[in-house]
Amino acid sequence: QVQLVESGGGLAQAGGSLRLSCAASGRTFSSYAMGWFRQAPEKEREFVATISRSGGDTYYADSVKGRFTISRDNAKNTVYLQMNNLKPEDTAVYYCARALGLSGWTFSAPASYGTWGQGTQVTVSS
Repeated sequence: QVQLVESGGGLAQAGGSLRLSCAASGRTFSSYAMGWFRQAPEKEREFVATISRSGGDTYYADSVKGRFTISRDNAKNTVYLQMNNLKPEDTAVYYCARALGLSGWTFSAPASYGTWGQGTQVTVSS
């Protein structure tokens, strides 16, 4: 059973930066696309970014495009989310997730991911 453990969250000022990490257990990390989602209080979980198995393809939500960068290191079984120019509206619990690997999947849909981390809190002050 694969486990995902996020780290790197915390408090940042608007305009600042944070880098989230998500370490995966197991030996099949490179076989799956990975994603980051976030959930603010009283809001639904929303897509942030996804990265293909090799790291060659990435997709972002419009709200973070140009500010956030997703990357992965398959040798370290880790996926990252570099967050720059943070805004108060970025405040949320951030989750990494492993894609189910189904054909015809929708990369922005939480239902396309089968394994989730416990989440890490990101708070951005104005």
